[in-house]
Amino acid sequence: MAARLCENGSGQYHCTHGNQTLETSCVLLLIMLGKVFLDFFMLQVKPKNVKASFMGYFCISVALLDLTLLLIFCFIFCFEDFALWGMRFTKYHICLFTQITSLTCGVLHYPVYLVAALDYYTTVSQTSHFSKTGQKLLYVFAVVVIWISGFFCILKVPAVYEELEIQKSVSPYQCPVSASLQSYSVSCAMVLLLGTALLARWKEVVTTLLSARLVSISSQPALMFSYTSNTTTCFKWQLLSRLLICFLGTWAPLVVLQVLVVFLGARIPAYVDMNVPWLYFINSFLLAAMYWCRCHEVELAEGPWSSDPFVSWKFCFVPFDNENTEPADEPGVVIVIC
Repeated sequence: MAARLCENGSGQYHCTHGNQTLETSCVLLLIMLGKVFLDFFMLQVKPKNVKASFMGYFCISVALLDLTLLLIFCFIFCFEDFALWGMRFTKYHICLFTQITSLTCGVLHYPVYLVAALDYYTTVSQTSHFSKTGQKLLYVFAVVVIWISGFFCILKVPAVYEELEIQKSVSPYQCPVSASLQSYSVSCAMVLLLGTALLARWKEVVTTLLSARLVSISSQPALMFSYTSNTTTCFKWQLLSRLLICFLGTWAPLVVLQVLVVFLGARIPAYVDMNVPWLYFINSFLLAAMYWCRCHEVELAEGPWSSDPFVSWKFCFVPFDNENTEPADEPGVVIVIC
């Protein structure tokens, strides 16, 4: 239609929509560039001695997928209109690949979090009997299966073609992408659970935070928490307070963001929502949940504590590491290296 009108002398029409197409492609390209930078920045700043986990491997796969999409977008953007292997590629395919990626990422949240939770449920208490090599191969296999299943589900469902056609008919010069209902429901569940836990333990959390002091140990900054043992408080309730302090102290900005997303009803595009910082945020939440569920079986050995690259959970179990540990009669101190 644009070419036909241009031939009739309405060159301004063609020029205007050509600029709109260019702007849409530029925006998608810049968004992917920022997302790739954020993904690899998070992978780079995390400690190198992190224990292998399913979520860690999935984070790497997300970063590689984003990098691959960015390279494809750059190639299409530079050459604009070309044929490869008998297929013609134009700037429209930047939008098409973005829509397919959004639809795929939108259905992967539940299976990814379920597999990660099962992984931590069997590893935080060292009940898994797989060797390290066997675990890594299992993680790689699970990541590949999840991605292939997601793409297969999206490309084989007739409703997806209908949705893509509807989105395409809205305007050939725009690129509407879907948001993930799974991600939004996860945000709602997290805000609800964190809010409930804070309401239940807010007094002890506030008391512990007010007792914190910044000290220096071996030229490294550390936070020192003074606490008074309470024989009437259940072990799991004491642990919950510490888990909350650790989690909120590390991920407070993302928690605030999730509260805003839930209460404002914001719909974030699914291809943006599935990113490495968000996955590590969920990773810490799942680890805290598994530590709390299996707290009586967690050992204070060094191995299990390197699963989370951003939160140090070990201090949550000091000085108690099991239900039979008697609390101290005098105030104690817990030190966390920053």
